[in-house]
This record gives sequence, C-alpha cells and structure tokens, in this order.
Amino acid sequence: MKSIAVFCGSRNGASEVYVEGAKALGKELAKRDIALVYGGASVGVMGAVADSVMEAGGRVIGVMPAFLDKREIAHKSLSELIIVESMHERKAKMAELSDGFITMPGGPGTMEEFFEIFTWAQLGLHQKPCGLLNINGYYNPLIELFNHMTAEQFMDEKYRRMTLVDKDPAALLEQFYTYEPPALKTYLNDQQT
Repeated sequence: MKSIAVFCGSRNGASEVYVEGAKALGKELAKRDIALVYGGASVGVMGAVADSVMEAGGRVIGVMPAFLDKREIAHKSLSELIIVESMHERKAKMAELSDGFITMPGGPGTMEEFFEIFTWAQLGLHQKPCGLLNINGYYNPLIELFNHMTAEQFMDEKYRRMTLVDKDPAALLEQFYTYEPPALKTYLNDQQT
C-alpha cells in the first residue's frame, strides 16, 4: 500500500481526542511509508493529520479545488498540492492517487466523500479498502444505521462488512492489508442468471 486518502473535517471538533487521533494516524502512515492523500487544507483535523505525517518524515499530497485555494486555507508546506477545478474532480483525483480510504470524524462534506467512495466500491468501480477511524465512538450511529439497513434488506451483509472499522489507526491499517473485496453488486436473481 503506497498511499491512502483520508477524508476528515476542516474543524477540530468538540474534543481534543479528534486532533490527537489525526496525529496518531499521521504518525502511523509515515511509519509504514504510506503517503497521505487528503483535501489539502491547513485547518482542523485535516491540517492535524497532514502536519503529523510531515513531522514524521512522510509524504503528503493535497488535492484542492481552486475556489478553496483562493480562500487561503491551502496548506503551504505539503510535498505536493494539486489544484483542480471542482469538488467532483477533487474526489476523482484522490481516488486515482490512493490505494485505500480512511474516513475520520467530520461533517456533511466528510460523509459525502465517504458515501461516494463506499458506493463506488459497492458497484465495483474500485476494489480498494474503505475504513472508518472510529475515534471516540464518533461513527457508532453510522455503524448502527448500516446494521439497520442490512436488517431491513436495503444492504447486503457482504457490503455491510466492506466498511472496515477500528478506533486504533494501526489496527485499522492491518485490516487494509487483508481486505478482500466482495463480489460485484447485481440485481439479477438466481432465476435470471
């Protein structure tokens, strides 16, 4: 695994545990010589994970739309900053550059990034691992929603298991190394095949 995209908030959150979790993930990525691909900002959890990777001697690639760069929130010390035209292009570029995806605590934008990449995996557009770094139980409600979706038969169990979850960055990354993607989604039943 050469690089991992991290989706996370541009805020620090209500507790210091989120920034501390970002720093722990950054150190772990650098220790394993895995480059960080992220949204390119210098603020919040995003800035903390990038700073942590760089402080530990790792490589950081930021991908930022031009309109956000003009607001002067781009990190100025990255290994590489790629400026793109739109949010859609940002996600596509991050997906192209990455061997897997970790979602840390964040808001609606973070959720949108996670759900798009998760859906792409479900549809077979990529076979890369998707993980939730569940700091402080932040994603417990989402995990419960996934369980409910599965119980109500709106999501197959194999796709429920597709999202890897751990509160510890090292343990989550270990799951990435053994990840095996599920078979492609199909709407055909046995009688139609």
